[in-house]
Amino acid sequence: MKFGVFVPQGWRMDLVELDDPIEKWEAMTAVARAADAGPWDTIWLFDHFHTVPEPVRETVFEAWTATAALARDTTRVNIGQMVGCNGYRNPALYAKMAATVDVASHGRLYAGIGAGWSEHEWTAYGYPWTSLKDRMGSFAESVELIHRLWTEEDVVFQGRYHSVDRPFVEPRRKPPLWIGGGGEKVTLKLVAQYADACNLGTGRVDLIKHKLAVLRTHCDAIGRDYDEIVKSTSINVFPVDPGADPVTATARARGRYTLDEFTEIGAGGGFEGARAEIVTVKQVREHLEQLAEVGIEYVIAYIPGVAYDHEPMQRFAEDVVPAFS
Repeated sequence: MKFGVFVPQGWRMDLVELDDPIEKWEAMTAVARAADAGPWDTIWLFDHFHTVPEPVRETVFEAWTATAALARDTTRVNIGQMVGCNGYRNPALYAKMAATVDVASHGRLYAGIGAGWSEHEWTAYGYPWTSLKDRMGSFAESVELIHRLWTEEDVVFQGRYHSVDRPFVEPRRKPPLWIGGGGEKVTLKLVAQYADACNLGTGRVDLIKHKLAVLRTHCDAIGRDYDEIVKSTSINVFPVDPGADPVTATARARGRYTLDEFTEIGAGGGFEGARAEIVTVKQVREHLEQLAEVGIEYVIAYIPGVAYDHEPMQRFAEDVVPAFS
């Protein structure tokens, strides 16, 4: 099993204790560098513009510019988005951006993409909020186009939602494509057709078992090797020592928030909807063992408050990761 960790980007109100935007940026970078020095395989960013649970006027760093910058601030760790929102970028532009960042990172990019779900952000930034059918149709065309633009020359495509006429997507790179989401009719079928990896959200063992069974069916239908797709999930945890008082153990990371507010902020939105859990290392290991049993081989941890306190991330790295490596 491999592991990634989300850097504090502002989306989950995880930089609000810092006033200066530059200080916020450096706190995010410090977490990325700490991960770069440790056993983590990747650092991850969200592709969102406004905060959750409610949109407020707080700093949220944009995903792809942050990805490019962190690629130059680190040397070893891979870098990905969980996940890039299809509605925010033309697929040909996405393919070009990803190829550029893959070169800048010396081949360390995990290119994430999903259909997107935040109506508030779409309308606030002027993107048309269309029907689910149209958003998924656009997503399906985009995934096909991105794959083709990375693997073919002189691509001509005229779809219902997107079109290209022989764009030069140079430098020619094909980073691993990670697709996020568990939609059984469209998203998981796209995973089977085009993805190098998938992400199934909140770490629910029963749900993941079902979704992976659906994915296997899609793979069988087209002759894709199910085993060559990396299966991942995300968990929201704050690991503490056995017997630790949760209020005391989280004090530095919580800042202004109560314990209940702290775990709720860790919840985020969309398919990342689970509250953050205050758990012991043993409990984390037990959960990961259950995930491994149903087929998960990659786990991405969101650790609330890590901008202000690296200790829980270090505890996870020292006491959890080695047990599954």
